[in-house]
Amino acid sequence: MTTYLLAGGGTAGHVNPLLATADALRTRDPQARVLVLGTAEGLEARLVPARGYELLTIPRLPFPRRPNRDAARFPARWRASVQRTRGLLREHGVDVVVGFGGYASAPAYRAARLERVPIALHEQNAKPGFANRMGAALTRFVGVTFAATRLRHARVVGMPLRREIADLDLPAARAEGRRMFGLDDRRPVLLVTGGSTGARRLNESVAVQIAAILGSGWQVLHITGARSPVADPQLDGYRILEYCDRMELALAVADLAVSRAGASTVAELEALGIPAVLVPYAVGNGEQAVNARDAVDAGGAILVADAAFDARYVREELPPLLADRARIAHMAASMASIGRRDGAERMADLVAEALASREGG
Repeated sequence: MTTYLLAGGGTAGHVNPLLATADALRTRDPQARVLVLGTAEGLEARLVPARGYELLTIPRLPFPRRPNRDAARFPARWRASVQRTRGLLREHGVDVVVGFGGYASAPAYRAARLERVPIALHEQNAKPGFANRMGAALTRFVGVTFAATRLRHARVVGMPLRREIADLDLPAARAEGRRMFGLDDRRPVLLVTGGSTGARRLNESVAVQIAAILGSGWQVLHITGARSPVADPQLDGYRILEYCDRMELALAVADLAVSRAGASTVAELEALGIPAVLVPYAVGNGEQAVNARDAVDAGGAILVADAAFDARYVREELPPLLADRARIAHMAASMASIGRRDGAERMADLVAEALASREGG
């Protein structure tokens, strides 16, 4: 019986591809043990047990960014975390470690190396984090979502997608979504979303110029996210939701999307062939702009800086795009040409290669 240890977590961006890969591994080998290494504080603490996998935890240990008391304590805490992880590898007879970035991955990579356990890893973002840069130096089995990712031994496998997206019957979901959201079958749909927490710039710029969009003959499904200040003006063709628990249906109805450029969002848009205006989140290390690069280079998306996506842009630049249905159709085809729905299976193939490398000596 093969025992897999999947390490990662913290945010949905790490947990969802981990779970998608876990499902693919369990489908291939129902007798295998699939364990997950994470922290008690991350999103994995709730999502992993709910999906039926055993969660093993280690303390959350951020890498120090400046010299302070935590930095002085870090070496001892790091050694303790690696030692605990080594003990878990031995206790559970782990055959291969699969990392997805995040706090749990770095100790898992180091422990696996010391225990001579093969490693595979997946990097979701086009701009890799520290843990996966470290892991990529320890293995040649490195899967990435985007061709633009610069990481040692990188091989494009795509994003391991949640089953709701990977297995989506697009025509049927489109019909169901239009019914559920109360949309007109005769008019194209613009989906506006900034993620579960919302995006103030997107929300306010679209809301204040909604008449310009509706005047282009389009209808709008606007998912504002939590605590949005946008009020519903009750206009025909404008549907506002604070939260959507059927995002696969929201994506299915979209003829064009305006969204942030998180790795999972971009991968899902590509997988479903949805053209997009991508507005990267301006805070952070710029990874969202890099996430968008493949889609933009392919001609499937337009990149707009956060500061430039204002009321003027929505009023003056968006309507001409909405009116150019030939261009949007070309963008959709370009997006679909780089999209992958089989990222979880391709990542499972990579894990199998890593496992075989141990068995082969």
